Amino acid sequence: MRSPGWKLQLRLAPYFYISPYFLLFLVFSLYPIIYSFYLSFTDWKGSKEKNFIGFENYKVLLSDHTFWLSLWNSVVIFLLYVPIMLFLALIFASLLNANWMVGKGFFRMALFVPNFVSVVAVSFVFVLLFNTQDGLINTLLSNLHWTNTPIPWLESPWWARISVAMMVLYRWLGYNMLLVLTGLQSIPKDLYEAAYVDGATKIKSFFLITVPLVKQILLFCTVLSTIGTFSLFTEPFILTKGGPLNSTLTPVLMLFNESFQNFNFGYASSIAVCFFILMMVISLIQMRLFDEK
Repeated sequence: MRSPGWKLQLRLAPYFYISPYFLLFLVFSLYPIIYSFYLSFTDWKGSKEKNFIGFENYKVLLSDHTFWLSLWNSVVIFLLYVPIMLFLALIFASLLNANWMVGKGFFRMALFVPNFVSVVAVSFVFVLLFNTQDGLINTLLSNLHWTNTPIPWLESPWWARISVAMMVLYRWLGYNMLLVLTGLQSIPKDLYEAAYVDGATKIKSFFLITVPLVKQILLFCTVLSTIGTFSLFTEPFILTKGGPLNSTLTPVLMLFNESFQNFNFGYASSIAVCFFILMMVISLIQMRLFDEK
Protein backbone atom coordinates (compact mmCIF):
# COMPACT_ATOMS: atom_id res chain seq x y z
CA MET A 1 0.00 0.00 0.00
CA ARG A 2 1.33 3.42 -0.96
CA SER A 3 2.23 5.90 1.75
CA PRO A 4 0.14 9.08 2.10
CA GLY A 5 2.94 11.26 0.83
CA TRP A 6 3.69 9.32 -2.35
CA LYS A 7 2.05 11.97 -4.55
CA LEU A 8 4.19 14.67 -3.01
CA GLN A 9 7.30 12.54 -3.51
CA LEU A 10 6.32 12.00 -7.13
CA ARG A 11 5.99 15.73 -7.69
CA LEU A 12 9.32 16.49 -6.05
CA ALA A 13 11.23 13.74 -7.89
CA PRO A 14 12.03 15.85 -11.02
CA TYR A 15 13.34 18.69 -8.85
CA PHE A 16 15.54 16.23 -6.99
CA TYR A 17 17.19 15.07 -10.21
CA ILE A 18 17.87 18.60 -11.46
CA SER A 19 18.96 19.92 -8.06
CA PRO A 20 22.72 19.24 -8.66
CA TYR A 21 22.72 21.79 -11.48
CA PHE A 22 21.06 24.47 -9.32
CA LEU A 23 23.40 23.73 -6.42
CA LEU A 24 26.44 24.12 -8.66
CA PHE A 25 24.93 27.29 -10.15
CA LEU A 26 24.35 28.78 -6.71
CA VAL A 27 27.84 27.92 -5.43
CA PHE A 28 29.96 28.70 -8.50
CA SER A 29 27.90 31.37 -10.32
CA LEU A 30 25.29 33.20 -8.28
CA TYR A 31 27.28 33.43 -5.05
CA PRO A 32 30.45 34.84 -6.73
CA ILE A 33 28.33 37.41 -8.57
CA ILE A 34 26.62 38.58 -5.38
CA TYR A 35 29.90 38.54 -3.43
CA SER A 36 31.68 40.51 -6.15
CA PHE A 37 28.89 43.08 -6.07
CA TYR A 38 29.37 43.37 -2.31
CA LEU A 39 33.15 43.72 -2.65
CA SER A 40 32.70 46.63 -5.05
CA PHE A 41 31.52 48.69 -2.07
CA THR A 42 34.60 47.88 0.01
CA ASP A 43 38.31 48.70 -0.06
CA TRP A 44 39.35 45.05 0.30
CA LYS A 45 42.95 44.42 -0.75
CA GLY A 46 43.19 40.74 0.16
CA SER A 47 43.55 41.25 3.90
CA LYS A 48 41.03 40.18 6.51
CA GLU A 49 39.62 43.67 6.88
CA LYS A 50 36.88 44.84 4.52
CA ASN A 51 35.89 48.45 5.11
CA PHE A 52 32.61 49.57 3.57
CA ILE A 53 33.26 52.73 1.53
CA GLY A 54 29.98 53.06 -0.38
CA PHE A 55 30.24 54.26 -3.98
CA GLU A 56 33.83 55.47 -3.65
CA ASN A 57 35.19 52.77 -6.00
CA TYR A 58 32.65 53.73 -8.66
CA LYS A 59 33.49 57.42 -8.33
CA VAL A 60 37.19 56.66 -8.82
CA LEU A 61 36.44 54.31 -11.71
CA LEU A 62 34.31 56.82 -13.63
CA SER A 63 37.15 59.33 -13.40
CA ASP A 64 39.84 56.77 -14.25
CA HIS A 65 41.38 57.59 -17.63
CA THR A 66 42.76 54.05 -17.94
CA PHE A 67 39.29 52.53 -17.69
CA TRP A 68 37.90 54.76 -20.43
CA LEU A 69 40.97 54.03 -22.55
CA SER A 70 40.34 50.29 -22.18
CA LEU A 71 36.78 50.79 -23.44
CA TRP A 72 38.03 52.88 -26.34
CA ASN A 73 40.59 50.20 -27.22
CA SER A 74 37.83 47.60 -27.32
CA VAL A 75 35.72 49.80 -29.62
CA VAL A 76 38.67 50.30 -31.99
CA ILE A 77 39.52 46.59 -32.10
CA PHE A 78 35.83 45.82 -32.67
CA LEU A 79 35.66 48.19 -35.63
CA LEU A 80 38.92 46.83 -37.03
CA TYR A 81 37.83 43.20 -37.34
CA VAL A 82 34.08 42.63 -36.84
CA PRO A 83 32.81 44.21 -40.11
CA ILE A 84 35.50 42.35 -42.07
CA MET A 85 34.80 39.11 -40.21
CA LEU A 86 31.04 39.22 -40.79
CA PHE A 87 31.52 40.11 -44.46
CA LEU A 88 33.98 37.26 -45.01
CA ALA A 89 31.78 34.87 -43.00
CA LEU A 90 28.82 35.70 -45.25
CA ILE A 91 30.90 35.30 -48.43
CA PHE A 92 32.48 32.00 -47.38
CA ALA A 93 29.15 30.65 -46.13
CA SER A 94 27.51 31.53 -49.46
CA LEU A 95 30.29 29.76 -51.36
CA LEU A 96 30.05 26.66 -49.19
CA ASN A 97 26.29 26.66 -49.60
CA ALA A 98 26.51 26.73 -53.41
CA ASN A 99 25.65 23.53 -55.26
CA TRP A 100 28.69 23.76 -57.56
CA MET A 101 31.18 24.00 -54.68
CA VAL A 102 33.36 20.89 -54.24
CA GLY A 103 35.26 19.88 -51.12
CA LYS A 104 32.78 21.57 -48.78
CA GLY A 105 33.66 19.35 -45.85
CA PHE A 106 37.38 20.12 -46.16
CA PHE A 107 36.91 23.88 -46.35
CA ARG A 108 34.47 23.90 -43.41
CA MET A 109 36.97 21.98 -41.32
CA ALA A 110 39.87 24.20 -42.44
CA LEU A 111 38.02 27.38 -41.45
CA PHE A 112 36.83 25.96 -38.14
CA VAL A 113 40.15 24.42 -37.02
CA PRO A 114 41.38 27.64 -35.28
CA ASN A 115 38.58 27.20 -32.72
CA PHE A 116 40.03 23.85 -31.64
CA VAL A 117 43.58 25.14 -31.20
CA SER A 118 44.55 26.55 -27.82
CA VAL A 119 44.34 30.33 -27.84
CA VAL A 120 47.58 30.45 -25.84
CA ALA A 121 49.41 28.45 -28.51
CA VAL A 122 47.96 30.62 -31.27
CA SER A 123 48.99 33.77 -29.39
CA PHE A 124 52.61 32.63 -29.14
CA VAL A 125 52.62 31.80 -32.87
CA PHE A 126 51.36 35.29 -33.65
CA VAL A 127 54.08 36.76 -31.43
CA LEU A 128 56.62 35.08 -33.71
CA LEU A 129 54.77 36.12 -36.87
CA PHE A 130 54.59 39.77 -35.80
CA ASN A 131 58.17 40.05 -34.61
CA THR A 132 59.52 43.32 -35.96
CA GLN A 133 62.99 42.14 -36.97
CA ASP A 134 62.70 38.42 -37.73
CA GLY A 135 58.95 37.86 -38.04
CA LEU A 136 57.59 35.98 -41.02
CA ILE A 137 55.19 38.76 -42.03
CA ASN A 138 57.83 41.48 -42.16
CA THR A 139 60.22 39.11 -43.94
CA LEU A 140 57.64 38.40 -46.66
CA LEU A 141 56.78 42.08 -47.03
CA SER A 142 60.45 42.91 -47.35
CA ASN A 143 61.11 40.18 -49.92
CA LEU A 144 58.13 41.35 -51.96
CA HIS A 145 59.48 44.92 -51.74
CA TRP A 146 56.16 46.19 -50.32
CA THR A 147 57.89 48.04 -47.51
CA ASN A 148 61.38 49.37 -46.95
CA THR A 149 61.25 49.48 -43.16
CA PRO A 150 59.95 46.76 -40.82
CA ILE A 151 56.44 47.38 -39.53
CA PRO A 152 56.42 47.69 -35.70
CA TRP A 153 53.44 45.36 -35.27
CA LEU A 154 53.72 45.02 -31.51
CA GLU A 155 55.64 48.23 -30.71
CA SER A 156 53.30 50.84 -32.22
CA PRO A 157 49.92 51.57 -30.57
CA TRP A 158 47.88 51.39 -33.77
CA TRP A 159 49.78 48.46 -35.27
CA ALA A 160 49.40 46.60 -31.97
CA ARG A 161 45.63 47.05 -32.14
CA ILE A 162 45.65 45.82 -35.73
CA SER A 163 47.71 42.80 -34.68
CA VAL A 164 45.22 41.86 -31.96
CA ALA A 165 42.33 42.37 -34.38
CA MET A 166 43.98 40.13 -36.98
CA MET A 167 44.46 37.36 -34.45
CA VAL A 168 40.84 37.56 -33.26
CA LEU A 169 39.69 37.57 -36.90
CA TYR A 170 41.72 34.43 -37.60
CA ARG A 171 40.33 32.68 -34.53
CA TRP A 172 36.62 33.45 -34.90
CA LEU A 173 36.02 33.70 -38.65
CA GLY A 174 35.24 30.00 -39.03
CA TYR A 175 32.87 29.97 -36.06
CA ASN A 176 30.80 32.85 -37.44
CA MET A 177 30.92 31.33 -40.91
CA LEU A 178 29.28 28.14 -39.61
CA LEU A 179 26.57 30.16 -37.88
CA VAL A 180 25.80 32.05 -41.09
CA LEU A 181 25.93 28.80 -43.10
CA THR A 182 23.31 27.31 -40.80
CA GLY A 183 21.05 30.26 -41.57
CA LEU A 184 21.65 29.98 -45.31
CA GLN A 185 20.74 26.31 -45.35
CA SER A 186 17.35 27.12 -43.83
CA ILE A 187 16.41 29.45 -46.72
CA PRO A 188 13.98 27.71 -49.13
CA LYS A 189 15.45 27.15 -52.60
CA ASP A 190 12.09 28.14 -54.11
CA LEU A 191 12.82 31.79 -53.33
CA TYR A 192 15.94 31.78 -55.47
CA GLU A 193 14.18 29.91 -58.27
CA ALA A 194 11.31 32.42 -58.26
CA ALA A 195 13.77 35.31 -58.31
CA TYR A 196 15.61 33.70 -61.24
CA VAL A 197 12.35 33.35 -63.16
CA ASP A 198 11.59 37.04 -62.52
CA GLY A 199 14.94 37.96 -64.03
CA ALA A 200 16.93 38.67 -60.88
CA THR A 201 20.69 38.14 -61.11
CA LYS A 202 22.66 36.22 -58.50
CA ILE A 203 23.95 39.48 -57.05
CA LYS A 204 20.42 40.87 -56.67
CA SER A 205 19.25 37.59 -55.13
CA PHE A 206 22.14 37.79 -52.68
CA PHE A 207 21.26 41.29 -51.46
CA LEU A 208 17.45 40.97 -51.68
CA ILE A 209 17.02 37.42 -50.38
CA THR A 210 20.14 36.11 -48.67
CA VAL A 211 21.15 39.13 -46.61
CA PRO A 212 17.65 39.98 -45.24
CA LEU A 213 16.94 36.36 -44.29
CA VAL A 214 20.20 35.93 -42.37
CA LYS A 215 19.95 39.32 -40.66
CA GLN A 216 19.05 37.76 -37.32
CA ILE A 217 22.05 35.43 -37.55
CA LEU A 218 24.27 38.42 -38.28
CA LEU A 219 22.77 40.21 -35.27
CA PHE A 220 23.54 37.20 -33.10
CA CYS A 221 27.12 37.15 -34.40
CA THR A 222 27.45 40.90 -33.78
CA VAL A 223 26.25 40.62 -30.18
CA LEU A 224 28.61 37.71 -29.50
CA SER A 225 31.48 39.58 -31.15
CA THR A 226 30.77 42.68 -29.06
CA ILE A 227 30.84 40.76 -25.81
CA GLY A 228 33.88 38.80 -26.96
CA THR A 229 35.81 41.92 -27.98
CA PHE A 230 35.25 43.73 -24.69
CA SER A 231 36.14 40.47 -22.88
CA LEU A 232 39.45 39.93 -24.68
CA PHE A 233 42.20 38.85 -22.33
CA THR A 234 44.51 36.11 -23.59
CA GLU A 235 45.28 37.67 -26.97
CA PRO A 236 46.38 41.14 -25.74
CA PHE A 237 47.94 39.67 -22.60
CA ILE A 238 50.34 37.41 -24.52
CA LEU A 239 50.85 39.59 -27.59
CA THR A 240 51.44 42.98 -25.98
CA LYS A 241 50.71 42.76 -22.22
CA GLY A 242 48.19 45.56 -22.87
CA GLY A 243 50.78 47.88 -24.38
CA PRO A 244 52.36 49.79 -25.85
CA LEU A 245 51.10 52.77 -23.84
CA ASN A 246 47.99 50.78 -22.82
CA SER A 247 46.86 50.80 -26.47
CA THR A 248 45.62 47.19 -26.28
CA LEU A 249 44.44 47.25 -22.68
CA THR A 250 40.91 45.82 -22.40
CA PRO A 251 38.49 46.03 -19.45
CA VAL A 252 39.09 42.38 -18.52
CA LEU A 253 42.85 42.81 -18.72
CA MET A 254 42.56 45.91 -16.53
CA LEU A 255 40.43 43.91 -14.10
CA PHE A 256 43.12 41.22 -14.00
CA ASN A 257 45.85 43.77 -13.32
CA GLU A 258 43.90 45.39 -10.50
CA SER A 259 43.08 42.01 -8.94
CA PHE A 260 46.23 39.93 -9.22
CA GLN A 261 48.94 42.56 -9.59
CA ASN A 262 47.70 45.43 -7.42
CA PHE A 263 45.54 43.18 -5.17
CA ASN A 264 42.87 45.86 -5.20
CA PHE A 265 39.93 43.46 -5.19
CA GLY A 266 37.31 46.02 -4.21
CA TYR A 267 38.19 48.30 -7.10
CA ALA A 268 38.42 45.32 -9.48
CA SER A 269 34.94 44.23 -8.41
CA SER A 270 33.57 47.66 -9.32
CA ILE A 271 35.15 47.23 -12.78
CA ALA A 272 33.40 43.87 -13.13
CA VAL A 273 30.01 45.32 -12.15
CA CYS A 274 30.31 48.27 -14.54
CA PHE A 275 31.50 45.95 -17.28
CA PHE A 276 28.48 43.69 -16.82
CA ILE A 277 26.06 46.63 -16.95
CA LEU A 278 27.79 48.07 -20.01
CA MET A 279 27.63 44.77 -21.91
CA MET A 280 23.96 44.36 -21.09
CA VAL A 281 23.15 47.89 -22.30
CA ILE A 282 25.16 47.49 -25.53
CA SER A 283 23.50 44.15 -26.30
CA LEU A 284 20.03 45.63 -25.77
CA ILE A 285 20.86 48.60 -28.02
CA GLN A 286 22.14 46.31 -30.77
CA MET A 287 19.02 44.16 -30.63
CA ARG A 288 16.83 47.24 -30.80
CA LEU A 289 18.73 48.57 -33.79
CA PHE A 290 18.26 45.30 -35.65
CA ASP A 291 14.63 44.94 -34.58
CA GLU A 292 12.46 44.31 -37.63
CA LYS A 293 9.59 46.25 -36.07
